[in-house]
Amino acid sequence: MSSGDPIPSFLSLHARGKARKGVRTGQGAELPQLSFDLAPPSVPAAVAVEKTPVREAVIYTVRQLIAEVRGLVEGAYARLVSVEGEISNCRPAASGHVYFTLKDGDAQLPVVIFRRQAVLLGFKPKDGMAVEARGRISVYESRGQLQLIAETLRPRGEGALQLAFEQLKRRLKAEGLFDRPKKALPQFPQCVGIVTSATGAALQDIIHVVRRRHARLNLLVYPAVVQGPQCPGSVAAGIRWFNRNPERVDLILIARGGGSLEDLAGFNDETLARVIAGSALPVVSAIGHEIDNTIADFVSDLRAPTPSAAAELITAAQHRIEERVLALERRVLRAGEFHTLRARQRLQRLSAEQVLARVRDGIGRREQRVDELQFRLGAAVDRRIRNRANRLAALEAKLRRHDPTLRVALANRRLANADARLKRLAGELNRGRQSRLERAGARLEALSPLAVLNRGYAILYLEQGTEVPRILRDAADASPEQTVRARLARGSVRAVITETDTETQAR
Repeated sequence: MSSGDPIPSFLSLHARGKARKGVRTGQGAELPQLSFDLAPPSVPAAVAVEKTPVREAVIYTVRQLIAEVRGLVEGAYARLVSVEGEISNCRPAASGHVYFTLKDGDAQLPVVIFRRQAVLLGFKPKDGMAVEARGRISVYESRGQLQLIAETLRPRGEGALQLAFEQLKRRLKAEGLFDRPKKALPQFPQCVGIVTSATGAALQDIIHVVRRRHARLNLLVYPAVVQGPQCPGSVAAGIRWFNRNPERVDLILIARGGGSLEDLAGFNDETLARVIAGSALPVVSAIGHEIDNTIADFVSDLRAPTPSAAAELITAAQHRIEERVLALERRVLRAGEFHTLRARQRLQRLSAEQVLARVRDGIGRREQRVDELQFRLGAAVDRRIRNRANRLAALEAKLRRHDPTLRVALANRRLANADARLKRLAGELNRGRQSRLERAGARLEALSPLAVLNRGYAILYLEQGTEVPRILRDAADASPEQTVRARLARGSVRAVITETDTETQAR
């Protein structure tokens, strides 16, 4: 086709939703498969040429042509489409937008995710990752290329939650958050702070185990949301509350029953992990079942496979003591029965007189032992009384040293001394400045022209009509009959020159 031929009119864009299955979206809806039909109509070419009037070629500017193509593309793909491919040339921009290319064999499609959608991703896109991008088809006018403006991005073959979990786990492990020294749990806690749902089965399991193994252990529950977007903030708020009230509990237990990865996603939050790591109280994590792992488990001081197992770990020391006491009780009973049997056997071999003698000896030894114990008790009481008296005296002396009246008196003396020094320095400063002022006044008085006038001198001004009078310094400047004004120490006089003598100055 030559450049002068008309543009073919058989280029059409239509949907073949009935002929082919649509592309299934993330919400389950099917979009019609859109395609370009480049086949000519069934009319013979010769007939078409005869019926089609010859028109001049339409001349577009580049912007007009791209804008028209963009309108056609966006109109045809008005609904969201999903595209699968492999990420290549991923370039996160400083503005927050993410740019990359989807590749599939020899075909490629530029993709952009704007900042408002990029911040909602639960993972970080990277080269080589197989993903499914869902968004709108458009044309980037500045480059004249087709592109996909993605609204969502989902990894293929590996869930977004699992990928985000692995990336966060690697980053926190590189920071050393998992390898920090773990805080030891108290062996005999009096009260345990539990952060969990108040209506969940996990709390009931914990209460059942604790009441069975350690009935005197107190439980303080902070009701929290353990599923959904509010879960991280709610659980973190509970941990902060217990840390602000450390006198109430001895340790913190985070508990939740089992669930899917999506149900436990709230415990894979970075902010929650840092709150757990920064807790001053020991934190026990009992989230999900034994096969479930969360970021909260890695940063906690102790991980329990289930909430019931956590309750058993917390009460382990108390339960072992009770078992030990029961074992010792059984041993004491067996030993008592054995000694009773031995005593009966010996009693049968002894005569009545020997028995009485041994009884008297035994009573005497026990009385002696009682006397010795009384002496020791008296000495111990006296010693404790002396120690308490010495300690009381030391405390009284220490209290006298810290008596506020003594400190106030000392402060008053120091204040009086400082006031005296201040007054003395102020007087010295005033006297020095007064002396300087007097000396400066004397020097000023000595240099004052009035002092010279007081010694009998005068200043002569030669009056020259309307002109400003000028000082007369030379007799040659004056002539008889001129009027002069003499400035004296007090007042002034006017005179007329009768005679001038310039020879006196020469002599």
